[in-house]
Amino acid sequence: MGTEQIRRWESGALAHAVSDPFAQGPLPWLRASEHYFDDHSGQLVPWYVDLAPTGGSDATEPLIPPPRRPGPRTADDVHQQIKGFASAGAVAPGESIDFRVTVNPPQPFGVDVYRIGHYAGDGASKITTSPRLSGIVQPAPLAAERTVSCHHWWLSWRLQVPTYWNSGCYVAVLTTDDGHRSHIPFTVRDHHPADLLLLLPDVTWQAYNLYPEDGRTGASLYHAWDDDGRLLGEEEAAVAVAFDRPYAGAGLPLHVGHAYDFIRWAERYGYDLAYADARDLHAGRVDPTRYRGLVFPGHDEYWSAPMRRNAELARDAGTSLVFLSANTMYWQVDLAPSVTGEPDRILHCRKRQGSGRPQLWREQGDPEQELMGIQYAGRVPEPSPLVVRNASHWLWEATGAAEGDELPGLVAGEADRYYPRTPLPRHSERILLAHSPYDDAGGARRHQETSLYRAPSGALVFASGTFAWSPALDRPEHANPVVQRATANLLDRICKRD
Repeated sequence: MGTEQIRRWESGALAHAVSDPFAQGPLPWLRASEHYFDDHSGQLVPWYVDLAPTGGSDATEPLIPPPRRPGPRTADDVHQQIKGFASAGAVAPGESIDFRVTVNPPQPFGVDVYRIGHYAGDGASKITTSPRLSGIVQPAPLAAERTVSCHHWWLSWRLQVPTYWNSGCYVAVLTTDDGHRSHIPFTVRDHHPADLLLLLPDVTWQAYNLYPEDGRTGASLYHAWDDDGRLLGEEEAAVAVAFDRPYAGAGLPLHVGHAYDFIRWAERYGYDLAYADARDLHAGRVDPTRYRGLVFPGHDEYWSAPMRRNAELARDAGTSLVFLSANTMYWQVDLAPSVTGEPDRILHCRKRQGSGRPQLWREQGDPEQELMGIQYAGRVPEPSPLVVRNASHWLWEATGAAEGDELPGLVAGEADRYYPRTPLPRHSERILLAHSPYDDAGGARRHQETSLYRAPSGALVFASGTFAWSPALDRPEHANPVVQRATANLLDRICKRD
């Protein structure tokens, strides 16, 4: 197929079948002008929903029509109306962060910087706006053995982060004069003491990034394109991906909403949070032992050896660990400098390619269960109930949950469980708090489990074992009061060091 035929549902997040089963939560820049009317239903359709043809000239659903009124439209990777990336995943107040942006056709553009949070339910607050900037068409991405990089793009805007900015998860929203829009996420970390350190899974985000989704050049650790524009599978995907490139599509990483869900909920209830990303943990830019707990809020599948070592050192020093997703720490990865020498800008993971064992932690002799208490079991094709177990435990206190209660849809996306033949971590207490049957894609009966143990240091280690836990905290139509209270019970204990 030619590049003009590439549609978003034929590539990227939907194509590699590891899709987020939930929509993004409410964010102010995605409202109103980012919604389209479906002429057949008359209903508003969010920007992230694509209605694909179902086959046959008479058996198609209509494509989303253009907006009825002028307003921002999401940029794509074929036309590159506006796309960009940041020079770093995380910066500290007082440091600067560079944005490299391509604009086609060349025209002025602006950048609005938002901080993710509760903000009376808005989901984010605008913090600053750039001056009017000159947009240019940057050189084409460079590709070498499926590794795509835009490190050679010219600097478009340098943001000096004021010392008074709060640590947090930020999004730079890029908008052209003719109304196209894209996004660049980044983190502002801080070294001030806090109860909880939230770690954004930017390593996993990059592993899934198929930029550019143009039917020719883009590649992730899951996919690449052949010469005819067909999407290839994992056995022919990249084994190294660069951070020096935009995220595909709208510029927001796959599963980023899971982190946003936790942030909105936690800030709404006043938890004392500091922020960093996975590469900060890898490089030792944060001291995880300074916090009462580390929170891993979203899909966090790719871990380097230093990431794991630092998490284990924190646990053994008394810092609790909270894993709010599933399929965590599955693949072992390495981080290397870019061609310009910038550290930790290339992600390596050969997966199952080449000789030797796959680069799975469990295949390398260090199963993830030895840290988390459970480990990855498989995909969940249809959301299933999470079944409460050991309801008398303090985690379920004041939730109203009784033994065997089913929480609808709370086992979704992917699931973890306890493997009896795999070693457990050293512990003084251990309990399973959910045991939930579900059917896999082949119709076989499987089960999910939620785990909690106390390490000899006194640290608690919680693993939800499902993708659906973070969305159940604050996402419209997915929020669940039982999960909200259970999570509060957990974090309150950690923050009080009970």
